[in-house]
Amino acid sequence: MRPAPLPVRDGLGPARLRLRGGPVLAELTARFGAVDGARLLAGQVVTADGVVVDETTVLPAGACVYLYRDLADEVPVPFDIPVLYRDDDIVVVDKPHFLATMPRGRHVAQTALVRLRRELGLAELSPAHRLDRLTAGVLLFTTRRELRGTYQTLFARGAVRKTYLARAAVDPALVLPRVVRSRIIKRRRQLQAIEEPGEPNAETLIELVSPTGLYRLTPRTGRTHQLRVHMASLVIPIHGDPLYPRIIDVAPDDFTTPLQLLAYRLEFDDPVSGLRRRFVSRRGLGL
Repeated sequence: MRPAPLPVRDGLGPARLRLRGGPVLAELTARFGAVDGARLLAGQVVTADGVVVDETTVLPAGACVYLYRDLADEVPVPFDIPVLYRDDDIVVVDKPHFLATMPRGRHVAQTALVRLRRELGLAELSPAHRLDRLTAGVLLFTTRRELRGTYQTLFARGAVRKTYLARAAVDPALVLPRVVRSRIIKRRRQLQAIEEPGEPNAETLIELVSPTGLYRLTPRTGRTHQLRVHMASLVIPIHGDPLYPRIIDVAPDDFTTPLQLLAYRLEFDDPVSGLRRRFVSRRGLGL
């Protein structure tokens, strides 16, 4: 994807709006109210080529414009983001629970990406992969735009070994370790991912490492909510999970019951330096 024509501002890039076509001023005002219309009149809306849009601009359907949107109030996530490692190419952090990796939906400023851009002064910082908002642990970012694809490809082709820790109930009748394979799909606008008949697309090695209910989870694929779905399928859902096996309504300012799932370790051969990388969460076995 081509770079946005407006720079990152206060840790956040501009919003990209795909148009229905016609006079831009009328469409922005109709869709978003007078505020965005006023931005256009003030010369704060640009096309994908960086051309300033004015009240006479007409664009075809499918064209995009860029502008900075006002952010809604968000509940602050009251946890720091410790940096585990940093060099000129990558930043590795120990993401806390309740903090999304990058902006989506109602979580924008209170995301690891935006907060780290602000704290570290790195406007081009970008995640090489994602962790669920409720999952804590090791998360890797690239520092420059030209490196992003290189590291993202590493994760996409499964060249990164990921190890998770989780806490759940112990079923003495459950034979472990075991490899769980199933077909998992996640439909838009549905909170839960589901298992369905068909060719498996998700695989997890599940091991019980302590009789107190500490599990080591090694995913061999990366489907949405895969570890949570697989643990729930064995009737040992991860402690603190508000989605599996059933949805529990949790207030947005309730940080008292974190999901007991930790991205504990990342291991890979660095595609830039050639070094063998190994990053481990400092949150320890207590999650």
